Amino acid sequence: MAAHPSSVIAAELTNTIRSFAAAAEALRQLHPVQLDIIYEQGWFNLFVPKQYGGLELSLPEALHIEEALAWADGSTGWTVTLCSGANWFVGFLDPSAAWEVYNDPKVCLAGSGRASGIARINQDGYTITGQWNYATGSLHATAFTANCMIEKDGVVLQDTAGNPLVYSFWFHKEEVSIHKNWNSIGMVATASHGFEVKEVTVPSNRTFLLQPGKAVLEHPVYHFPFLAFAEATLAVNYSGMAVNFLDLCGELFAEKLSRPSTSRSALPPLRDMLQGAEQELHTARSLFYAAINAAWEAIVSTQSVADEQLRAISHTSRRLATIARQQVDQLYPFCGITAADPSTPINRVWRNLHTASQHSLLVFPQS
Repeated sequence: MAAHPSSVIAAELTNTIRSFAAAAEALRQLHPVQLDIIYEQGWFNLFVPKQYGGLELSLPEALHIEEALAWADGSTGWTVTLCSGANWFVGFLDPSAAWEVYNDPKVCLAGSGRASGIARINQDGYTITGQWNYATGSLHATAFTANCMIEKDGVVLQDTAGNPLVYSFWFHKEEVSIHKNWNSIGMVATASHGFEVKEVTVPSNRTFLLQPGKAVLEHPVYHFPFLAFAEATLAVNYSGMAVNFLDLCGELFAEKLSRPSTSRSALPPLRDMLQGAEQELHTARSLFYAAINAAWEAIVSTQSVADEQLRAISHTSRRLATIARQQVDQLYPFCGITAADPSTPINRVWRNLHTASQHSLLVFPQS
């Protein structure tokens, strides 16, 4: 059985992160105290090698931290996950460009995976114009990444499959205009705003490809397939928030059941529902981590992950995300008006989980 997320991060840090969650929502970005903890702990650099000042963790180690942060506060966990995931790109950057990006102790990359930019080839590299949405951590990012279609002489180039040729690029924050258009009901403090570049010329060493065989660093984490990496890192955010919701349900149910006015017939159903939800969620977490550990052992020992192991990650990630949503929604109607009050922690968790669930990666069945 997977350990409870509370065992991963010091209680003092968790309590501090949580105590500033409401203030962060009011600011519509992570609170400076929350950010200071992230910088001090190096959590934006979970996957960055030690040579660049990072923690250089394995994927399983990082996933437990991301889940624990999502359990502490959804916006904090999601921001660390997306920004540390972008900082993982260090394994694919030209070394001269990597030093340019990672010489900042507060380095944090924000960006988008959608290819909604055009990069025109020229004698100096590329001239880029584009606009992208949902760049988590945009207000404290030190650099931005984005995908662009490659154009030459007015024609969009194609890859070997006949699709538009797409490269990834990074930009200094000074080259980017941020559009403050993040207005969701949850994940408010992630500041997942859109951004834009207009006619920005960048050298060729500002591009990179997140493809097998394109990693420039040797650590196994950079050779882990990107899709499985993304599925896993998002899945633990759903599970972390769901565990938090169930914990808060336990407190609410205990208080409700202690009232003399509560019908005695309500006792067994509430207790049974909560216990059943906890069991199903933690079983899904255990299966997920078993799949992750098996794949990680494979890539460390053989430098590759078998297709069936990748399918197992995809399946258990989607199942974990689905069960997290289902169990939260099953219990929500029994939590009373407290759960509908936007100022309460349990409502914040509910809003955060349902906003995060709109990310398309884990919504649809495994292909």
